[in-house]
Amino acid sequence: MLTSKQRSYLKSLATNIEPIFQVGKGGITDVMAAEISKALEARELIKITVLRNSDYDAKLAVAELAEATGAEPVAAIGSKCILYKKNYKEPKIILPR
Repeated sequence: MLTSKQRSYLKSLATNIEPIFQVGKGGITDVMAAEISKALEARELIKITVLRNSDYDAKLAVAELAEATGAEPVAAIGSKCILYKKNYKEPKIILPR
């Protein structure tokens, strides 16, 4: 579970990254969850855009994706959501305590 300090730190890191996935009218599929899982393993922190034509809003999408991938939901702001999952083999992000 992330502390508010860690969540804030991850949000600041996420401001500089581009969204690499989009949730559209097709919703969240098992294939999408698997791809996001792979991306989290490689990057640890990713940003996702929820399109207007989607049945999801950012909060619902981040909650469902976090559950499907075992990641931590960092934030859901507007149409963007941020996920974090620590890579124990090769950590890239050192969280503050």
